[in-house]
Amino acid sequence: MRVAPKSVAPKAPRPASRKPAAKFPPLENGQVWQLEDSELQIDLVGKRLVHYKRFRGEVKRVPVSLTGKDELERLLRENNAVLIRK
Repeated sequence: MRVAPKSVAPKAPRPASRKPAAKFPPLENGQVWQLEDSELQIDLVGKRLVHYKRFRGEVKRVPVSLTGKDELERLLRENNAVLIRK
């Protein structure tokens, strides 16, 4: 006894998913980013970590900070950073 194949209805198209996040240019040594309230200068980019300085106002000496690449990119995105100088 043969069973007739069932007709398969075409699948409805999936709704459009979220837009992918805009890609930031890769972090490089010497870049300067303008944030809302300060400027951020990248000193050294390693495999996973980044050394950077964050300038606020007219400060002569600024401590060097160390953080992961992902965390720094998140900081730049949240503060609508603009790349000033490569």
